[in-house]
Amino acid sequence: MRVFRAARKLALTLRHLASGLWTIHRRFPTLEQAEKERLVQAWAQDMLGLMRIALHVSGQPPARGPVLLVSNHISWLDILVLHAAGYCRFVSKADIKTWPVVGTLATAAGTLYIERESRRDAMRVVHHMTEHLRTGDVVAVFPEGTTGDGITLLPFHANLLQAAIAADVPALPVALRFIDGRTGKTSFAPSFVGDETLVGSLWRTLSTNSLVAEVNYGEAQHAEGRGRREWAADLQQVVNRLRTAQAVPTGPAPLRGEAGG
Repeated sequence: MRVFRAARKLALTLRHLASGLWTIHRRFPTLEQAEKERLVQAWAQDMLGLMRIALHVSGQPPARGPVLLVSNHISWLDILVLHAAGYCRFVSKADIKTWPVVGTLATAAGTLYIERESRRDAMRVVHHMTEHLRTGDVVAVFPEGTTGDGITLLPFHANLLQAAIAADVPALPVALRFIDGRTGKTSFAPSFVGDETLVGSLWRTLSTNSLVAEVNYGEAQHAEGRGRREWAADLQQVVNRLRTAQAVPTGPAPLRGEAGG
């Protein structure tokens, strides 16, 4: 029965991916940016609903920028969850751009890509991030630089925080956590670390029937004279505290047409 349910979710997920690609190719070219952002968030909410992942949020997602979201990183699912909570423009590793289907969706959602091993490319991305922040965007980064195990928070790299300093805009700490809705304990179903594959992580996620994604937003803060390394260390401490905070249940992500979306 579990395999059947997972297979059904997979079929619905693939159909929703196809719907997203159709929207990108047919509708996006004629839409204003605000309407694109609304559709990206609605699509992400629907995807969580199809995967039967409940979304619990505490704090206030930013309705508009300029602000730099600073979040811990656990899984490929993080991007979908944060988009469902509130649209943002992600900074992601460059190889995602070449992933079939996923790369097309990420690019259409406004993702900025970075070659993580290149210092010169980091400077280029910081410049583009600064431009987007100055025009009022919500930009999101994962300063750990890679996915973690959901238990231990890795050190925050400071390079990308330079964009918030240069644009003189606040950073908003955000904490992600995946839990088993039945036990309240950390769920490792969406884990995507080490040698784990995307396919394996996706199947575990679809095979879980009580997965809850928690998103905890903290308070926005300016650098206030802190250098990027000091600021990164302070933001890491805040995110670490937020990870243990209690999120407010908002129920399963609604499907449009099922819950008035």
